[in-house]
Amino acid sequence: MNKKTLKDYDYSGKKVLVRCDFNVPMDENLNITDDIRITSSLPTINYLIENGAKVILMSHLGRPKGEANPKYSLLPVAKRLSELLKKDVLFAVDSMVVSDKVKEMINTLKDGDVALLENTRYRKEEEKNGEEFAKDLASLGDLYVNDAFGTSHRAHASNVGISNILPSAVGFLVEKEIEVMVNALEDPKRPLIAIIGGAKVSDKIGVIENLLNIVDTLLVGGGMAYTFLKAKNYGVGQSILEQDKVDLAKDLMHMAVAQDVSLVLPKDVVVAKEFKNDTEFKTVDIDKIPDDWMGLDIGEETIKDFNDIIADAKTIIWNGPMGVFEMDNFSKGTFAIAKALAESTGVTIIGGGDSAAAVEKAGLAHKITHISTGGGASLELLEGKELPGIEAISNR
Repeated sequence: MNKKTLKDYDYSGKKVLVRCDFNVPMDENLNITDDIRITSSLPTINYLIENGAKVILMSHLGRPKGEANPKYSLLPVAKRLSELLKKDVLFAVDSMVVSDKVKEMINTLKDGDVALLENTRYRKEEEKNGEEFAKDLASLGDLYVNDAFGTSHRAHASNVGISNILPSAVGFLVEKEIEVMVNALEDPKRPLIAIIGGAKVSDKIGVIENLLNIVDTLLVGGGMAYTFLKAKNYGVGQSILEQDKVDLAKDLMHMAVAQDVSLVLPKDVVVAKEFKNDTEFKTVDIDKIPDDWMGLDIGEETIKDFNDIIADAKTIIWNGPMGVFEMDNFSKGTFAIAKALAESTGVTIIGGGDSAAAVEKAGLAHKITHISTGGGASLELLEGKELPGIEAISNR
């Protein structure tokens, strides 16, 4: 990796601004319901504390649309961080995020202290990568660290703007994300397989095109499989179908043949009368989907096929569920894939989003080599794109 990392600087007595991804889910009483994004940032924060930095954390939360809104305040995050770090995290309550009052507070920090700024999206300039806001943020520190992989595919003031002003590095979390993902794409142990699911082909066109140049086998499940099945002239009943992408699915299948990639589609599916859990459902072969039923999961035979391919793979990338896994009756395929990855002896990578949620729900997260913390960012990496938030970091 040609970007500067945490170990490339001396932090003693320095004020270090760290962009984290504290965009955590909360209930209606503003209690954090899942703190994995906070705990994921601890290695970087603790390293800076131990090396004598004055640590100033920043993040966005939700979509406050460029104005202060107590519903999106980072105060609950400051409280949780204080518990996790076992030390008081100073919270800079300020609707402008940066002000003279905040600067004064930051100037009182001692080496090893930690402060958290208010939600960066309280300022509308954040998402526009506004120069003034970037300068305001940069004025608080001597160095900048990007440890928010989940927002690195966006060019905002708190990642790209500030990198153009201060010497910068990537944190441990971002460094791991890039190394694991990029290694898997550029120098994988083979066979390399990708499992792509989710509702729509249109969301993953770039990913599929890029992966067809790299993988040995591509398994397709989830809602998008029906567009491919339609392209092979199967009737798909009431299943989700992107009619305007059927020709594209044909092109992708031709591309797979040309690249000598095995593109594997379901051979049986679980169909249901209605889109709800407590409806009538059954498993049918893909040439027998009834006209008025819809496919909501992959079937037992497909699970067996997919599992056999996964068992032989040395590197596996998974992005997107195999069915409507939020409904228990249509979650078997997704959880079977999660289990197969957990049992694999190869390198297993999950590209954020619903696949990550499924593995967490199945209690198998600890058995996966790497679960990406950023759905959108990992998708763009899988598409072979540069991430602006990483590109802007100082080169070695």
